[in-house]
Amino acid sequence: MRMCKPIGSCIACGRAEYRIRDECCPMCSPGNRVYKHCTEFTNTSCVPCVDSMFLDEPNASDNRCHVFSLGLGLKVKQPCTYSSDTVCGTLEGFYCLDPTKDGCRAPQRHSSCEPGQYISHTVVEVIKFY
Repeated sequence: MRMCKPIGSCIACGRAEYRIRDECCPMCSPGNRVYKHCTEFTNTSCVPCVDSMFLDEPNASDNRCHVFSLGLGLKVKQPCTYSSDTVCGTLEGFYCLDPTKDGCRAPQRHSSCEPGQYISHTVVEVIKFY
């Protein structure tokens, strides 16, 4: 931990630190959360994350696991753990409108044909962000 005195003399804390009062405190490791912030004389105190919370990188706070509305086209591919968020995928008959690194946030039902009809071509929309 580094002291930042007088206030404002410490412009930024290190990558694995967070600022609280006049201190740059070490962050907790993945799967743990801050129990007590560091002081001039003590280090940050960390405890394991509680149910429905996760930390997937060193941090100074908890993150709630995402709760997906199952039955709306999503299924759980990987449940939430103390160090990773829930990963969801699409059910049969759905495709993903809002993909994530490993899964999907928003599904869309595939179009269906009436008897005697068929899908002549599929449309794939690609959106690029610059």
